[in-house]
Amino acid sequence: MPEKHLAEWRPDAWADVTDVVCPATFAKALAALEDLEKGQILEIRLNDGEAARNVPLSIKDEGHLVLKLSDNGDGTCTLLVRKLDD
Repeated sequence: MPEKHLAEWRPDAWADVTDVVCPATFAKALAALEDLEKGQILEIRLNDGEAARNVPLSIKDEGHLVLKLSDNGDGTCTLLVRKLDD
């Protein structure tokens, strides 16, 4: 079954990690993912730069699916992640 179009994905939960710096951004994002069930989607708001480069890669390394990374135009990005493991 093909994945839904990006515009159709609806987050099940949200996390804002703009108040911390790497590597705490990844730790806080991972903690938010742990609260979800397999298949649910987390929307993460993070700072542009190091966090936007490192967090998606680290989340992939943990076995989750990065759906989309969008620049918000205000120094932050929005990352959509589907939890794939428990």
